[in-house]
Amino acid sequence: MQKKSKNIIISGGGTGGHIFPALAIANAIKKRFADANILFVGAKGRMEMSKVPEVGYPIKGLWISGIQRRLTIKNLLFPCKLLFSLIKANRIIKKFKPNIVIGVGGYASGPTLKMANRKKIATLIQEQNSFPGITNRLLAKKVNRVCVAYEGLEKYFPADKIVFTGNPVREEVINIQGKLNEAQNFFGLESDKKTILIVGGSQGAVSINRSIAANLSVFAENNIQLIWQTGKFYVDEAMDLVGGLDHVKVHEFIGRMDLAYAAADLVISRAGAIAISELSLVKKPVIFIPLPSAAEDHQTKNAKALAKKNAAYIIKDSEAVNELSNLLTSLIKDDKKLKELSNNISAFASPNATGLIVDEIEKLIK
Repeated sequence: MQKKSKNIIISGGGTGGHIFPALAIANAIKKRFADANILFVGAKGRMEMSKVPEVGYPIKGLWISGIQRRLTIKNLLFPCKLLFSLIKANRIIKKFKPNIVIGVGGYASGPTLKMANRKKIATLIQEQNSFPGITNRLLAKKVNRVCVAYEGLEKYFPADKIVFTGNPVREEVINIQGKLNEAQNFFGLESDKKTILIVGGSQGAVSINRSIAANLSVFAENNIQLIWQTGKFYVDEAMDLVGGLDHVKVHEFIGRMDLAYAAADLVISRAGAIAISELSLVKKPVIFIPLPSAAEDHQTKNAKALAKKNAAYIIKDSEAVNELSNLLTSLIKDDKKLKELSNNISAFASPNATGLIVDEIEKLIK
């Protein structure tokens, strides 16, 4: 008798911090179950609706968004959006007949997992952060399993459902061995200069961009070259500022993060959970500039955990414009310190995270 292939829904998104772990899980599922049918469910108008199809997975969109903190038209529409999303999620599940539904956080995962729970379909959520998002906190009581990357989340989730796995990262992003020459050619870099990679998250970061823009001449004077991911809101301004400067390579979004990591001697980054997971695995020295508006200031908490172990530096968002260039130019010249940071951050790596999550998925399907 022929085995029936597994149907799996992965739902959530909104930012790279939700989308990229979801893709990592999907890729690992396909590696273990070649015949698995994977369907993504995202929120219309959010970045998952373009990023997921780019790598070959189908996606359905729900008309859903979060609740604003002030009275807006969007808030008045929220009950309608939620109702329509629940109805559409129900139709998707009814037609696709999933064996399991996986939530990675973000608006779309709420209605999708809610309907899966109602139909008694196995459910699992993956929480990337030290402070869980509201969607995952609301879903946790009903789902079968909660995969986490930080200790102490029993105050948010039922303890008997928690499995510590670490955060899933895409294998193709962390596979940087032997790629330095390819990376330098790809970005048009000079082999005799130190390289700093600037990533402000999938949508860029205003304070990081401004601090880099204010110090372009300083980097040139110190023989430093930059790979600068600006995000879509700053790319035009950055292009104008850079003009014909050879030492700055501006990108709205970097598709080949493996090559960006391979080329980098030092990284400037937000302190999102997935960024930390990737940087720990590729063992790159990093200066974190935590996003101050993150829930419960969890990015600062994430970064401080590393700084306490001498595994990273932290600069406050409000101090980035004034302080970043001085720290950068001194640190990039200190090979001993860069090596120390590289060794120390590797202790935070969870190389088996994605496999452990797929183990839990397999148990629930069986």
